[in-house]
Amino acid sequence: MTTPPPSSYADQRAWQELQRFMPPEYRMTTPEDLPAEEGWDWRGNNVHLERYVRPDSPVKVLLHHGVGTNGRQMDLILGRPLAQRGIETVAVDNLGYGLTKPAHPRGYSYDDWVDLVVDLVEAERRRDDRPIHIYGLSAGGMLAYQVAARTQVAGKPVAGVIGLSFLDQRESVVREETARFELMGKYGGKAAELTTKLGAGWWPMRMTIASKMSALLNEPEALRVALRDKTSAGNTVPTKFLDTYLNYVPAVEPEDFTACPVMLAVPGADRWSPASLSMGFLERITQVPVEVVTLPRGSHLPVEKPALDTMVDAVEEFVRR
Repeated sequence: MTTPPPSSYADQRAWQELQRFMPPEYRMTTPEDLPAEEGWDWRGNNVHLERYVRPDSPVKVLLHHGVGTNGRQMDLILGRPLAQRGIETVAVDNLGYGLTKPAHPRGYSYDDWVDLVVDLVEAERRRDDRPIHIYGLSAGGMLAYQVAARTQVAGKPVAGVIGLSFLDQRESVVREETARFELMGKYGGKAAELTTKLGAGWWPMRMTIASKMSALLNEPEALRVALRDKTSAGNTVPTKFLDTYLNYVPAVEPEDFTACPVMLAVPGADRWSPASLSMGFLERITQVPVEVVTLPRGSHLPVEKPALDTMVDAVEEFVRR
């Protein structure tokens, strides 16, 4: 059900400051550059969506952020560039991020994140019958896979999955490499699990403490801008969210995944999650095509022109097949 948006990015300075570090052609500087903002009532949560409507687009691409980004940032790096090429996109702010207002700010879990996007796919299918691809940055890449796995089980698979990483946090090497420091990776998950079991899953945890957020962007001033943004890199989540994120079990393991083709678009200068962490998971997918594209000079959140140009070209080619 579409509702008025909870608030507008027109009132937020963070994304406008961040785009100063992007190539001029990727910046939103006129009203025509901006997506349409809308609200979506999901289980009593007012979810913020951004849409570039393109009625003649043969497909639709859902854009999902990670644990240090938000939907407007996804539109900056990919949503608007794809729309300029005639592709319809929908960017979502999941619970606790961007401008979405959770009904229970300290009660949501990672399972809720997956459920929300599964239901968003269904909501978009009720609007029209165009094939849907899911793009995810950082943690959003694995979420895109997990949603695709759910659609496979339901017998209505999505058309494609694109991720900038595919991080299976059940693996100890992934936890240790992507946490703020090794000990956090070794024991943070157990601590979050115990805290949740003791009934304190509401306890707030800053993502800058739990994760390697200092590696989100390679340009120091751009990183400082992002870290000041409480709707993205400077965010705080419930411990319950971390517990369920680190221990989430997909509906289909990669060996049995048949839903759709998969593309890894890996930033070439990613200091947070190198390609090797994703390849361990992707090498287990053998029943559908898996493609790997390197984004030259790209940060974990790519804002560099060679990375952005390569990503937009690769994603457009992938979804138009």
